[in-house]
Amino acid sequence: QVQLVESGGGLVQAGDSLRLSCAASGRTFSRSTMGWFRQAPGKERDFVAAITWSGSTSHAESVKGRFTISRDFAKDSVDLQMNRLKPEDTAVYYCAATEMGSGKYDYWGQGTQVTVSS
Repeated sequence: QVQLVESGGGLVQAGDSLRLSCAASGRTFSRSTMGWFRQAPGKERDFVAAITWSGSTSHAESVKGRFTISRDFAKDSVDLQMNRLKPEDTAVYYCAATEMGSGKYDYWGQGTQVTVSS
């Protein structure tokens, strides 16, 4: 069974940092793009950051300079370092992965809650 399991969410204050991790099991995603998305209450799921199999990264404008995506190919995992958190970063954060060569995210984790208080 293919699984993506997120961890590291929690309740923090504005200005704090959190690090989210996503571990893959059941298959390898070493040749896939892996990404993070988030969904705030009552809103659509939004792209946060992605990293390709070659290590190229992209980040949403709203998190540039504050969030950094990275991956550990040996562990088949992807992390999201979140610094200078703001209340508007409050959301459920989801890890996702594509099939090799595909731009579509076919695999999703269950999500981890991040709550930032002001």
